[in-house]
Amino acid sequence: MECDARTEGDFTVISLQGEVDLHFSPRAREIILKHLQQKQHVLVDLSAVDYIDSSGVASLVEGFQHARTNTLKFALVGVSDAAMQILQLSRLDKVFPIFVGIDDAATQL
Repeated sequence: MECDARTEGDFTVISLQGEVDLHFSPRAREIILKHLQQKQHVLVDLSAVDYIDSSGVASLVEGFQHARTNTLKFALVGVSDAAMQILQLSRLDKVFPIFVGIDDAATQL
């Protein structure tokens, strides 16, 4: 997994790439929570995710819950087909705000 974070407008965009699995999900969790703890609104770009397992999904859920608790904005953008299948199986596609792109999220959140 590769990960980078950048600022776009009022949001920190965290781009995850590759496989977000048991080995790499702690790093994803760390990065997501670090930015939320700094009171930043977060968009997680999943467009380059080839695979995500339950530990990766748990990292996203924890970020989402932290954001809600602290009145911060949190959404997923550009969700790849592979990631969307897992979100749909777990019915989390109905829980997370999901947007096609960053501009969509920024205007609708």
